[in-house]
Amino acid sequence: MVGKVYLVGAGPGDPELITVKGLRCLQQADVILYDRLVNPELLENAKKGAQLVYCGKLPHYHTMKQETINHFLVKYAKKGYQVVRLKGGDPFVFGRGGEEAEECAKHNVPFEIVPGITAGIAASAYAGIPVTHRTMSKSFAFITGHQAGDVEAEHQWAHLAKGVDTICVYMGVSHLSTITKHLIVNGKSPQTPIALIHWGTLIDQRTVVGTIENIEEVVEREQITNPSMIVIGEVVKLNKKLNWFQEEIVPNIPVASR
Repeated sequence: MVGKVYLVGAGPGDPELITVKGLRCLQQADVILYDRLVNPELLENAKKGAQLVYCGKLPHYHTMKQETINHFLVKYAKKGYQVVRLKGGDPFVFGRGGEEAEECAKHNVPFEIVPGITAGIAASAYAGIPVTHRTMSKSFAFITGHQAGDVEAEHQWAHLAKGVDTICVYMGVSHLSTITKHLIVNGKSPQTPIALIHWGTLIDQRTVVGTIENIEEVVEREQITNPSMIVIGEVVKLNKKLNWFQEEIVPNIPVASR
């Protein structure tokens, strides 16, 4: 009897932000294949005897290749197991969930998508930055930092610079210089506010704010690294007013603002 694969979004980091359905799948799974950025506390919900398989990926280093992950999903399901592929954020937002679902469909393995809260929305919210706002932002875009070096994506920068109010960049710290240059060249004001949110939604979250023009200096000074969300747009100005999380958790540590 063939089992089933559940592609589950673990949320952005805070273990309480996983969905009720995602948690139930986790508790019932026979096998859990989990990513590097999944909060380890979530794995404590696995049932006794469940097999845990680490699929973590670091920048420029893959512990397990995507093809291998795909193979394991099919292999375990064909053995009749209930399999959870636990992914940070949402499976279909830069999580390769689409590729994994395609692999299941190719081999006639039943699967289900359990959406999760993506970091572009959650990390921004925990930094007091709404991605939409009635007077500041009527549109937003999610992009990957890897797009900065993609020749095929070059034409998209003009649209991003002029046609989108708020831009949320995943995995973009190492491409920050290229991203800011692309935006300025394509018409974005150098004075546009920009924030980097490091370890968003977790106790050690840090948020630094600057402008497209000076953010590289701010990031270098504050030593911000991955994993960090980059948020670009006028809504970043609300960080100072709406920064509820860091004021609540670490009231004595000021947020770098320039």
